[in-house]
Amino acid sequence: MRVKQHTIKKQVTLSGVGLHTGVISNMTFMPAPPNHGYKFQRIDLEGRPIIDADVDNVVDVSRGTTLEQSGARVFTVEHVLAALVGMEIDNVLIQLDGPEPPILDGSSIKFIEILEEAELEEQNALRRFFEVPESITYRDAAREVEMAALPLDDYRVTVMVDYNSPVLGSQHASITDISQFKSEISSCRTFCFLHELEMLYNQNLIRGGDLNNAIVVVDRVVEEKELAHLAKMFNKEKVEVRKEGILNNVELRYKNEPARHKLLDVVGDLALVGRPLKAQILAARPGHAANVAFAKKIKRAMEKAGPSHIPHYDPKLPPVMDINQISEILPHRYPFQLLDKIIYLDETVVAGVKNVTINEPFFMGHFPNNPIMPGVLQVEAMAQTGGILVLSTVPDPENYWTYFLGIENCKFRKMVLPGDTLVFKCELLAPIRRGIAKMKGEAYVGNTLVCEAVMTASIVRKES
Repeated sequence: MRVKQHTIKKQVTLSGVGLHTGVISNMTFMPAPPNHGYKFQRIDLEGRPIIDADVDNVVDVSRGTTLEQSGARVFTVEHVLAALVGMEIDNVLIQLDGPEPPILDGSSIKFIEILEEAELEEQNALRRFFEVPESITYRDAAREVEMAALPLDDYRVTVMVDYNSPVLGSQHASITDISQFKSEISSCRTFCFLHELEMLYNQNLIRGGDLNNAIVVVDRVVEEKELAHLAKMFNKEKVEVRKEGILNNVELRYKNEPARHKLLDVVGDLALVGRPLKAQILAARPGHAANVAFAKKIKRAMEKAGPSHIPHYDPKLPPVMDINQISEILPHRYPFQLLDKIIYLDETVVAGVKNVTINEPFFMGHFPNNPIMPGVLQVEAMAQTGGILVLSTVPDPENYWTYFLGIENCKFRKMVLPGDTLVFKCELLAPIRRGIAKMKGEAYVGNTLVCEAVMTASIVRKES
């Protein structure tokens, strides 16, 4: 799995009819900054509202997953989201001039192909995985649905379906690594049973359905009169079927294509959790309603694990900048080089790490029998973190100094002791003008805020 966040290098567009609305839409994938996540934008509506791809925005699961925010809706988002997860793309804005992404061939492969044209771009931010800490389960006894997320340092998905159908039978599908998604899962098409078609049509769904973008499973004898009615429904001259099989004799891409498509749906719906997952996902007889209910349970567990605004530090992952790269930008040296790593950096936010050890020189004189990190040095380390942010705005940071101009609203909320790992976050409060930067700084040990301040600094060219 990729360690750093990714977006796309350029915008790309595709067009097509929506499966359920039958409305033709143009959909454009746009690059987005780190920590942006997946967002849809209805550019055909007044104010061009944005809809976050968030499980708490799901308003309908009738044969697809529908999101709504600020009065704007997007239908059938799961195939698009599955493609993004499968490609390990973290940040993208998806603009739509209609209510529903194109269904295309009923799978995710066309989305993957257009995203490959856009090419991926690595970003200066680590992916913030949610590593499932303990088993999370969901069960719907009435539908015989069972789903589980088990702890695992990877992302694997296994799906079992059983429709009591002589055509489909019991089927399994699985991936043991997300890199398998494109080759093994992405081309598998959506499907339904013949007996469901009339019901779906009468519910004002599948208005964009076609025998080229969906598999219709026929598990009973069909009279000619019914075939004629289906032909009219799909705007075809004629439709055919064997005694039992697939309507219009469409060839399956895999013997277990329906199970593989259900796995595709699970991956897409679980993207609504909002962070890439590390877990073993097991799903028996899943559907969109169960997927969404399960995603909500995972999101609640994620929220319980800690606030999302606190920078996440995983020592197993490589930093955005190591100590050597930091030393190339900041002029500070021992004993005042107080920053060990940069773990996140974008245009307005930076996060850094300092490991506090008993070997720090200041502990020799600052309460030797009761070692506490001096508050002024916590602020200094936080300022050095902010220095990386402001110096990243110039092309030659090695030719600049950063000077403190002011500190406001500084508070020390908890003692910092040997063995603590300080995680700093600095965020610009306004754009840098005339070399003056004002930022809010925070320092955390775990999820506990230990220090905060508003800092003003000046960046000055060395020859000045």
